[in-house]
Amino acid sequence: MSDPLATATLSRLREHMDRTPFDWLVLGSRENVGYVTGYRSVAGDIFPTHQMVAIVSQTDVILVAPAADVGAAGEHLALDYIEPFGTFFFETAHQDQLNPTIARRHENLAGAFSSAIRRFGVAGRVGVDGGLDEPAALAAQVPGLRFESVGQWMQTVRSVKLKAEVDRLAEAARLADEGIQAALATASSGVSERDLAAVVGTTMAAGGGTPRFIVVTSGERSALSDAHPTSRLWQKGELLRFDVGCTYDGYWSDLGRTAVLGEPSDLQVRRYEAIKAGEDAQLRIAAPGVLASTLFATAVESVEDAGLRPYRRHHCGHGIGREVYEPPIVSPGTELPLQSGMVLCFETPFYEIGWGGMMVEDTVVITADGNQRLNHSDRSLRVVDG
Repeated sequence: MSDPLATATLSRLREHMDRTPFDWLVLGSRENVGYVTGYRSVAGDIFPTHQMVAIVSQTDVILVAPAADVGAAGEHLALDYIEPFGTFFFETAHQDQLNPTIARRHENLAGAFSSAIRRFGVAGRVGVDGGLDEPAALAAQVPGLRFESVGQWMQTVRSVKLKAEVDRLAEAARLADEGIQAALATASSGVSERDLAAVVGTTMAAGGGTPRFIVVTSGERSALSDAHPTSRLWQKGELLRFDVGCTYDGYWSDLGRTAVLGEPSDLQVRRYEAIKAGEDAQLRIAAPGVLASTLFATAVESVEDAGLRPYRRHHCGHGIGREVYEPPIVSPGTELPLQSGMVLCFETPFYEIGWGGMMVEDTVVITADGNQRLNHSDRSLRVVDG
């Protein structure tokens, strides 16, 4: 395997496998496949029916993938450990490179999967992550193969990040942060939401990120929690809300900031200071052993104590990694203690239809003695000259 990060995450997974009854894992979610192989499929991002399977033991990693993926996947795994299916054609300039006959080796996923598990001797108790469309049908390909769910277990393994993962999350957060700051630097009266979104996306892409979502909403539209930017023009006295994210080398960011054009009203200031007080409280207490539910209760109580009452939220943050939302979700009833190495987004947004919306959202890593923010821009209500 040529990807140092995938080698490290695979090693971590195998350490956890030692404490389970499973000899093999069959992983079908894109995030888990990337975790153990390092390979991220462009086609997987485009086509909802695209599917790959990673088969993992203490000694082997086999990738069952569409034939079109084999060329790029071969940068991460030896070709002997890739079992292709479907039709695609590669020509080769050298005999030791990809064999063109690989294109039609198996007609479908089931056939390639069956071949792989027979070739590598997969048997006994096998953990499956839930990312497969028809695990029972695949299991029937080989008598005696028993699938048992390990979806939540895989989420637990991935929830504590290695340093190299934290570094990638920090870079993704930095790029999203820089995108927002670049947009604010160009913002003025009459600029459109789409123009500002273009600055955010261009900045993230120029730094090596892949823009994934860019919410830039102004005026009353700022109350629309997840809305695409439009040609609407920002006007004096109005709120402007950013909620943006990109991926960097497969790891996500998710950041939020709020601005106002010209001098903010007393109500805008009071409400923003209240939601910021909620996130401030989370940042003060977040540390190993603190329950996610405690973070939620603290955030809500602090917002209300600061004057925004009632403050109603279903969550005030979430884990982040190879997925934009990962456990733990900072919500009531989530009795999961934080651990050193977890990375979370803390957020305390407020939306009032007909008035506007505002948010502050930051990415933090839990450390041995507390937490550290991975993005560093000004968290105040930003005032842009009108």
